[in-house]
Amino acid sequence: MKIKSIKFSLFAGFILATFSVGFYQPSFAQNAKPFAPAALPGNALSHFDFFYAGEAKQENMYIVRNGKIVWSYTHPTSGEISDAVMLSNGNILFAHQHGITEVTQNKKVVWNYDAPEGTEIHTGQPIGKKYVIFVQNSNPAKLIVMKKKDNSIVKELVLPTANPASIHGQFRHARLTASGTILVSHMDMGNVCEYDSNGKLLLTIDAPGVWGAEPLKNGNFLITTRNNITEVNRKAEVVWEYSLQASSDYQIRSPQVSIRLANGNTIISNWFNQWSNAVIDNNNQPLQAIEVSPTKKVVWVLRSWNEPTNLGPSTIIVPLDEPRTTEKVFFGDIH
Repeated sequence: MKIKSIKFSLFAGFILATFSVGFYQPSFAQNAKPFAPAALPGNALSHFDFFYAGEAKQENMYIVRNGKIVWSYTHPTSGEISDAVMLSNGNILFAHQHGITEVTQNKKVVWNYDAPEGTEIHTGQPIGKKYVIFVQNSNPAKLIVMKKKDNSIVKELVLPTANPASIHGQFRHARLTASGTILVSHMDMGNVCEYDSNGKLLLTIDAPGVWGAEPLKNGNFLITTRNNITEVNRKAEVVWEYSLQASSDYQIRSPQVSIRLANGNTIISNWFNQWSNAVIDNNNQPLQAIEVSPTKKVVWVLRSWNEPTNLGPSTIIVPLDEPRTTEKVFFGDIH
C-alpha cells in the first residue's frame, strides 16, 4: 500500500519535538482568557452515564450515573492511567504506566502484569477472554499478546521508535481494527501506523503531535493530535476535521483520547497536568471534555472539579449507553 500523508501545521512539528524529550506539559497557571463561556452547553454530569479515567497523580477511575459518581476505584501504585477499557462483564482493563491490570466493579484485581524494570505500558485491550494485547514502551519497544492464564507471551513484535532510549514518550494508544490489524500511535515519530499480525507495515499517516487514534466503524480513523481531531480514510484523505486552535471559546490544550458516538458526534478529552499545575483556579477551571457535532458545534462541556464529583484530569470517557466492548476482536489468528 502506498504511504500517504496528512499535512499539519508547522506548529504541530514543534510539539512533536517537545514529545521527543518528554511528555508535553501545557501550563494552566495563568490564563487571562476564560477556558469556556459562563453558560456551558449540555447537561453537565447528567448529559449521559459514563465511565471516566485520566492521567493523574492518583490512579482514579469513576462511573457516573444520573449525574452522580456511583463507583470509584483508586489503584494503589504511583503510575498514571493512560488507557482503560470497560469489558462486557463490567470489569475494567487499564494501563497505568508501570503495568496493566483488570479489576472488577467489586474492586478485586483479577489479572495483573507488571511492566519490567525500565519499561512502561500505556495502552492495552483484551482479545476475547484469554488474551491481552498491549504496547510496551522500552528499548526496543514491543507489541505483545499475552495469555492471561499464566502471563505467557504468545506473540511479540518489535516496533520502531524515534528515541529508543527515551521510553516515556514513545506510545500512548493502540487499537485493533475490524480486519485484525492494529493501529498504533507513534508519539515520538509523529505518525500513525497500521501493522498486521506479523509486524508488516500496511499504512503510515503523518500526524505530528499525535496522542491517539481509533478505528471507526466506517473503516476510517479518528486521529487526535495536539492541534486537531481528524477523521481520515484509508487513502489518508481528510473527511472531517475539528481544529482546536479555531475553537477559542472552548479551550482544549492537551487532547488525549477522542471517541465517535453513534449519533456522529465526537467526544474530545482534555488532560490537565497535575504535576506542573498543583492548584486549579476555581474561577476559571479547565475543561475535561467537549462533545462536538459533525457540524463542529459544541453541544456538551464537562467541567467537574469540585467535591463530591471531582473527576480529576481526563484521558478517556466511555458512554455507558453505547457499549464499547472490545473483546470480540482478533489479531491475525489470535481470537
